[in-house]
Amino acid sequence: MYSKKYMLAVLMVLVAGCGFHLQGTLPIAGGLKRLTLQATDGQSGFVNAVQRELRNAGITVGPDSEMVLVIERDELLERVASVSARNLPREYEFSYAVQFSVVLRGETRISSEKVLVTRDFSFDERLMLAKEREREQLHDTLAEEAAGMVLQRLSSLR
Repeated sequence: MYSKKYMLAVLMVLVAGCGFHLQGTLPIAGGLKRLTLQATDGQSGFVNAVQRELRNAGITVGPDSEMVLVIERDELLERVASVSARNLPREYEFSYAVQFSVVLRGETRISSEKVLVTRDFSFDERLMLAKEREREQLHDTLAEEAAGMVLQRLSSLR
């Protein structure tokens, strides 16, 4: 009765109408295509994740744009959460803390907002090499999650 093309078109309209968007295609304030990124550490895991996500969304990072994202704080924190009977670390808590501001068309739209992402990490000295790789992956994951939260906040600007 109905063709497959017609059904596909209806499905696409319904999906678009509900606010759905593919991962990596986050719309940034007013459809901007260029963003200036200011950070003290231009090579941190967080900054790299933000740049990657912006590239995936089709946004160019460079000077002289209408939107400036200022990374005021970008820090990976680590603390021992528990120790063994031999006083060796058994569990760590990793936190990625980011503080940022946004200036859009000369007007401060976000002033020193903070993002904090935290995860626990169990440690076993018998599995030292595997745990070290897991620790590095966790650092990357935390940076990516923090970047996603910041970009989500940018997408809410209009």
